Amino acid sequence: MNNRHVLVPAFFIGCLQLSACGGSGDAQDVDTPIPEPIVYPEYTDITASGGATTTFDAGNSGHGFSTPSVNLTATELALHMAGDKFFETSFTTAPNAEHPELDGLGPVFNNANCNACHQRDGRNSTPQVSTGQTRVKLGSDAGIFLRISKAANDTCIKGDVSNDYCAPIPVPDFGGQLFHRGVLQARSDWQQNQFIGQADVYLSYETKSVTYPDGTEVLLKQPLFEVENPYDAPGETKQSPNLTSNLLQDDVLMGWRNGMPVFGLGLLEAIAAADILQHVDENDANHDGISGRANYVFDAVKAQTGDPEPVSLGRFGWKANTPSVRVQSLGALRGDIGITNPLFPDESIKGTALHDAYLTRTGFIDTGADENGAPEVGAEFSDAVVFYAETLAVPARRNVAQPNVREGARLFTQLNCTACHVPSYTTKTSGDIGGRAMSDSLKGQKIYPFTDLLLHDMGEGLADGRPDFLASGSEWRTRPLWGIGLTQTVNPQAGFLHDGRAATLEEAILWHGGEAEKSQIAFMNLSKNEREQVIAFLMSL
Repeated sequence: MNNRHVLVPAFFIGCLQLSACGGSGDAQDVDTPIPEPIVYPEYTDITASGGATTTFDAGNSGHGFSTPSVNLTATELALHMAGDKFFETSFTTAPNAEHPELDGLGPVFNNANCNACHQRDGRNSTPQVSTGQTRVKLGSDAGIFLRISKAANDTCIKGDVSNDYCAPIPVPDFGGQLFHRGVLQARSDWQQNQFIGQADVYLSYETKSVTYPDGTEVLLKQPLFEVENPYDAPGETKQSPNLTSNLLQDDVLMGWRNGMPVFGLGLLEAIAAADILQHVDENDANHDGISGRANYVFDAVKAQTGDPEPVSLGRFGWKANTPSVRVQSLGALRGDIGITNPLFPDESIKGTALHDAYLTRTGFIDTGADENGAPEVGAEFSDAVVFYAETLAVPARRNVAQPNVREGARLFTQLNCTACHVPSYTTKTSGDIGGRAMSDSLKGQKIYPFTDLLLHDMGEGLADGRPDFLASGSEWRTRPLWGIGLTQTVNPQAGFLHDGRAATLEEAILWHGGEAEKSQIAFMNLSKNEREQVIAFLMSL
């Protein structure tokens, strides 16, 4: 069955009616050319992007991403609301005698609660450089951070236990993520560097302009980072002579990471792996320039259950470097905040010089475990936070009947954006997610996330040069587009792309390169009105 919508112009119908009446009977009448019908893609009129989980109450609300899936049972809703509370819980330095359930922050971290990086369950605010300044130091209000790793000698092709499953190589005495904040005595030089983490991180921007064929100019900005004052060599910068810090060596790779929206995640995990893998075209067999690749990553859930091959398809993270909402959520709880949990019971900096010195200096009062060896939060907290992230409702589309939105949907397909931003899937009807039973609310849903969840080379303009499992330094996972039109309604200071560089959807499109370059060029060659129609469609999602 063809699900495309065909619109035949009214004047053509009129011509048919006149012809049926016989006309003038002149044998020399010239046949009227039949115009090409306008064909709209199947998704043009869809409003329930998340199937039965969709919320139609979000509208233009600043809390448009924070609604529970509407088809939860009463028991599930109670669990979701408990997770909502925990998601916003701010942790404190240990020990906290009055509220021991809140202690355990850090000792080095990026933020003190989940909401700080996922503001109102959406994107974080893009840091701004004040007038008269050239850069800004990341502090307590930053939802962006740096992933770090050592450069590998060879490209990792297939992960197994012998090569740590192709995981990024940790920076000695630092790890895989740079923590710019710390508790009071996190560092040995804490009296001079109070509340500073592993190092100071500064952000600045460089700009460039892009000009359309019609003469319209757009200014693009790219965030740059400078790392200074590492704990293992206080005061050092990249310009220091005779660098001694492990962090500032030339073979250390760094890349910005922004917090992502957290709604609809359970639905993405409920897509059958086979339905994702059918879009893999690693060698571009169809010669369309698009060659999606799957990332296969270490799965902590499988490892904890003793699976001899703890590897799963990556679905989440900017480089599809995590396999499930459970691993993503509890990994961030331990990593970004420093809160150990049943899946990740050890501090992420365990065994580093910073952590060993901190424990000795503070009398081992903040080891990441209680006197019985239990982690800083238990199963009740962990399961509720994970379920919350799995069951946040997808907001319904808006303004789908507007002509500009409809034309934008047609152009979106014409530009071949759907080669990566695959419009729809139907979720599986049985099985588990994250090693746990899947909620019935997620089963058998026809959804429209506009993603293939695969890796694509997006060109040098977006590359950070840092591999992650099988993902190269220029490959990124296709971002789901559902809800993207509400991004700056939920948080007016939010940006787009992995480092927030794009202030608008138009800027995000203009940064597309690599496999997406052909579509980007086609977008630039549209008329101004047509470009606005594409944006209007995206804003309806």
